[in-house]
Amino acid sequence: MNQTPFQSNSRQPHTDVTETQLLVIGAGPYDLATAAAARSIGIEPLVVGEPMEFWRRNMPAGMLLRSSIDWHLDPQGQHTLAAYLEDNGVDPNDVDPIPLELFIDYAEWFRDAKRISAERVRVHDVQRAGGQLEATLDDGRRVRADAVVAAPGVGPFTRLPTWVERTVPPERYSHTSELARLERFDGARVLIVGGRQSAFETAALLAESGAERVDVVHRHDPPRFTTADWGFVEPLMEASVRWPGWFGRLAPAHRGAIERRFWREGRLKLEPWLAPRLARPQIRRWPHATVTSTSELAAGAIAATLSSGEILHVDHVILATGYRADLARVPYLAGVLDHIQLTDGFPILDQHFQTTVPGLFITGFAATRDFGPFFGFVRGSTAAATIITAGPIGSEPARDGVRPTRPAARERHGAVPPRRHTATKRAELAS
Repeated sequence: MNQTPFQSNSRQPHTDVTETQLLVIGAGPYDLATAAAARSIGIEPLVVGEPMEFWRRNMPAGMLLRSSIDWHLDPQGQHTLAAYLEDNGVDPNDVDPIPLELFIDYAEWFRDAKRISAERVRVHDVQRAGGQLEATLDDGRRVRADAVVAAPGVGPFTRLPTWVERTVPPERYSHTSELARLERFDGARVLIVGGRQSAFETAALLAESGAERVDVVHRHDPPRFTTADWGFVEPLMEASVRWPGWFGRLAPAHRGAIERRFWREGRLKLEPWLAPRLARPQIRRWPHATVTSTSELAAGAIAATLSSGEILHVDHVILATGYRADLARVPYLAGVLDHIQLTDGFPILDQHFQTTVPGLFITGFAATRDFGPFFGFVRGSTAAATIITAGPIGSEPARDGVRPTRPAARERHGAVPPRRHTATKRAELAS
């Protein structure tokens, strides 16, 4: 993980230990929503991380979000994105689709409104310490917490084709999750591998920022440019709050139906505002094709051979190849990883996002296996925050001489039979 300017590369040991009920690792959407929910029930969280760091450092200027005005960060529904626009005198029709920069500014407005402060330092590691968890920060400080909430996001989980790492020099390829500065490709020939929203929006942004040529290669049919219908998400979110963990208890057929619906809306459709931006002569599309081999030429270019037989000479390869969960790639969890039960790289979570390490909660993309694909979107942040703080974290009185919020034994894995839906309710949610 790259060091950032506010960090120290060397840790000096501290003898003092800060005690807190709740440590929130990170300051992105899921973290800020969790901190707000905790404060609303009288818990003062310690938040560590640069606010909206991944969004600021890894997403390109000019990017437009696929979310709507309803997708906000406030579990209490007060400091919403709509409220931010009204407070700043912005007509919602003028910011549809939502610019990246506007959402980052909203998150800062939200943080100020909720009085959420963030320690701008990273967590180096998390260890078990008796009935608590202890985090060591990169500046050497130690924090002992009754509960820790972590939202690693998608940054650690980039999926890269094996041929890239094997045949392309590291400085000649990037994942779409690390493309904040597109101006460096001015005059360059770029190959994009992938054919979903991130691939085509990156192609448009590259062409607009001066790339000489952009080739988009993908193995599936050309996508449809039509507005996605996210209306079906709302009852799923309501169900998640009303029956925590319901998605993980669904029969495989019902889970599959919901996952396919997300795939149709989020992957098979691309935003219609993107189509005209792709009508540029320097953007070329290669559907039904894959990269079969690459080699570096004497002149410095990369020769990429496609399954169609075409050979493309490019200066850089960009992978729009998505993400795959692998909790072992989150550095600060190394000290507790052996105690976290995993399935296919995802942590196994209870109905309140708690891992098999008591007191450690994981939310966001890494929770999608047990809680559903909607928790890979900003929309899931308020539901996740509500569920987490309604569970063990918020079930006991606050500190100052009363019992801490360590998870009660009856709520740990396997101790409480999960509530179940009727077959009718399952069918309604999956439809």
